[in-house]
Amino acid sequence: MKASEVYSHLNGLEYLMVHKRPLWDGVLRVIGDVDAGGCRTKQSKEKGMEGKMLFSPIDMNSEFSRRLGADGWREERITYWVTKNERLIRRTISLEAPIQKSEIEAAGETPIMSYNQTDFVKERVALEVQFGKYAFVSYDLFVKHLAFYVRDQIDVGIEILPMKSLQREMSSGPGYYEGELYNIIRNGRGVPAVPLVVIGVSA
Repeated sequence: MKASEVYSHLNGLEYLMVHKRPLWDGVLRVIGDVDAGGCRTKQSKEKGMEGKMLFSPIDMNSEFSRRLGADGWREERITYWVTKNERLIRRTISLEAPIQKSEIEAAGETPIMSYNQTDFVKERVALEVQFGKYAFVSYDLFVKHLAFYVRDQIDVGIEILPMKSLQREMSSGPGYYEGELYNIIRNGRGVPAVPLVVIGVSA
């Protein structure tokens, strides 16, 4: 595969180029090592495309997971506690999880455990490979990366998406680079409030 397009949000790419150049080069190497042709394993049953061999999102995710894991990327999870009280959430959002829980309980509210999980983290950089439905992409970009950034666990997030040209040849309807680039730009320069690098890949 190849990285056809790269978008830098809030100087995410510039940060990587200056502070994490070997890591960035490693991400590009992993993308280049993924054999897209070997992932064309799904026989379409969709009307008008019956019998056509399409790229399998599951197989592509597996290829990326295997190669990123071998390069030292690991899953990470952050746990936090929420409640129905808006003021209480604002007061506890920056606290460590056990303190959040005790503060919510002390205020007479019920703490509800929640978490954010990201598939790949390395050297304070989070990376998501997203060949799933478009709603998952928006969650990554506007919630997940931001949550890790606000908790001071990452400095930048990377999102790998298919270009539209690749998405057309996939077995489901995932989000795609051009559409998500539009969504980011439409929200304005400061939203989401986390440095990001969005990569559009093609076969």
